Amino acid sequence: MFNLLSSPRFLRAVVWFDAFTGVLLGALHLLLTAQLAEWLGLPAGLLQATGAMLLVYAALATAIARSEPMPRGWLWVLIVGNFAWALASLGLLLGSTLAPTLLGQAYLLVHVVSVAMLAELQWWGMRRLSTWAAA
Repeated sequence: MFNLLSSPRFLRAVVWFDAFTGVLLGALHLLLTAQLAEWLGLPAGLLQATGAMLLVYAALATAIARSEPMPRGWLWVLIVGNFAWALASLGLLLGSTLAPTLLGQAYLLVHVVSVAMLAELQWWGMRRLSTWAAA
C-alpha cells in the first residue's frame, strides 16, 4: 500500500499545497478586501498587504516545488516564513490593537493552526530528504 508520508514526493506535495493555498488566500484578500474587512473586523490595509505577501510567497513556493532537487536553503525560507506567519496571526488574535469579529477570530485561529502544521510538515519532510537520498 502506498504511503505518502514515506514517499520522497511527500515534501514536494506539501510545498505545492502551500503554494496553492497561498494563491487562493492572496487572491481572496485582494479581490474581496472590503467584504473581508467587514466580516473579519480586520483593517483593509492589512488584508491588502497580506494578500500581496501571500502571492509573492506562493510564487516562491511554486518555484521551489518545480525545482529538481528542491533547494534546501529556500525550503528553510518557507518553513521559517510559515512559523512567522503563524506567530503573527497569534499575535493579532491575542493582541489588543485590533478587534476582530468572532468570524475574524476564527479565521486567525485557523491560520495559526494550519500554517504551523504546514511548517511542521515541511520541516519533517526536510529531515527526511537525507534519508530518501540515501535510499
